Amino acid sequence: MKNKTGKIDNTDRRIINILINNPRKSYRELAKEARVSVATIANRLKELVKSEIIKDYTTSIDYDKLGYEVHVMIFIRVSQGKEFVVEKKLFNHENVTSIYDITGDFDVLVIARFKNRKSLDNYVKKIQTYEFVERTQTQLILNTIKEHPIEVE
Repeated sequence: MKNKTGKIDNTDRRIINILINNPRKSYRELAKEARVSVATIANRLKELVKSEIIKDYTTSIDYDKLGYEVHVMIFIRVSQGKEFVVEKKLFNHENVTSIYDITGDFDVLVIARFKNRKSLDNYVKKIQTYEFVERTQTQLILNTIKEHPIEVE
């Protein structure tokens, strides 16, 4: 559980790291591997979710096998500090997997997947029509070498 300083303890760390490697484990399996009771697992997970340390239980998908072979990073330069306005427009697009505020020559980074170049082209051209978007730069991701959450210490 979180202590007064807002930090998690070793039991929470063990639970989180087990879930990072396999989010489908049952409470019983988690309890055995974390060396705590099933009730402790239930209570700890409830608190970790409530405090938004655990946000989702997810599955790793091979999007290439599902036909989403175009994986891109779209860098966006936004004028007048209007990143929030632009990010709000980007947020609900079905091909967008991540949106980041970044430093450097661009202000926003969008990670997205598309089934073909034409759908990517349409999306980038749509972004370029948004108010406050000054410029975009799209880079194709050729191969994903590693994509995995880090374990917590």
